[in-house]
Amino acid sequence: MQHNLARYDRQMRYTPLGEAGQQKLVESTALIVGCGALGSVIAQTLARAGVGTLRIVDRDFLELSNLQRQVLFDEADVAAGLPKAIAAAAKLRAINSEITIEPHVVDLTHKNIAALANNCGVVVDGSDNFEVRFLVNDYAISTGTPWVFGGCLGAEGQTMTIVPTKSPCLACVIPEPPPPGSTPSCDTAGILGPAINVIASIEACEAIKILSGNIDAVATGMTVIDVWYHRLRTINFNSLSVAGGCYVCGHREFYWLRGERGSRAAVLCGRNAVQLRPDEPRKLDLARVAVGLKSVGELLCNNYLLRLDVDDYSLTLFPDGRAIIVGTDSESTARSLYARYFGS
Repeated sequence: MQHNLARYDRQMRYTPLGEAGQQKLVESTALIVGCGALGSVIAQTLARAGVGTLRIVDRDFLELSNLQRQVLFDEADVAAGLPKAIAAAAKLRAINSEITIEPHVVDLTHKNIAALANNCGVVVDGSDNFEVRFLVNDYAISTGTPWVFGGCLGAEGQTMTIVPTKSPCLACVIPEPPPPGSTPSCDTAGILGPAINVIASIEACEAIKILSGNIDAVATGMTVIDVWYHRLRTINFNSLSVAGGCYVCGHREFYWLRGERGSRAAVLCGRNAVQLRPDEPRKLDLARVAVGLKSVGELLCNNYLLRLDVDDYSLTLFPDGRAIIVGTDSESTARSLYARYFGS
């Protein structure tokens, strides 16, 4: 697609980027993992910056409580029952019709990450869980792909750029995911929109540096910002990388990428909800499934999802067989509800 570089005039006037850097941006591809709070800010910023192809992967759908911090969406998107990736794609195409938007309503797994990240110059983290981040870290180190980590809780956020062979990786800093219940969550600590916007903007800027050929300008170490108390600090982890003891970037053990780590169920942050994923992706006819549920509860069905509200639960089924069960954080309860209404 032909790009009108004049729309990026003010950006190109910034000398470290320039027209040459802008041309690299329009020829580049970025994978954004998660398009909720962080991801929606990242996606919008990269679209406006002219990144040529944005590949957006998100497994979730929109709820009213998302709008406090997920800037791409509005009440009409919630009412339509749209997956976040689909709603985001429509908004981004309206922002910049010259770029390519590829939405994928899937769960990122060891089976699909290679295809989804193919030809991407950077992977940017907009996810809300460490299993996905460790999988991305494995893929990035194994392929030499730079990626940008980010996370927020309360009024604080952290971000770190990982450049394989040049910087410590996520596993150098955090060897194992925190055990469930061992750390605060969105449910207990809440989250402020400004913290999201700051961290996501830094992530997006790091991606722009990488894609425009300015990889030597990326930040070193982890940046930690508290927007409530106006505190900023940078933590240097270079000594960890030099030590070479990391099982990922030092010994190249990719447990998450091989599928030896990771679960098929995940409690979703701040949602009182559980996602269930089948062993193998399916191809469901949602309209056909809906026929048998008409007398069970309140139904919403479109091309992207089927939602059943029954008793105190809301069950959302996707065409690939995944489901998000809202109203419980118990995996066993979620599995029982899935089997009762959608089959085993």
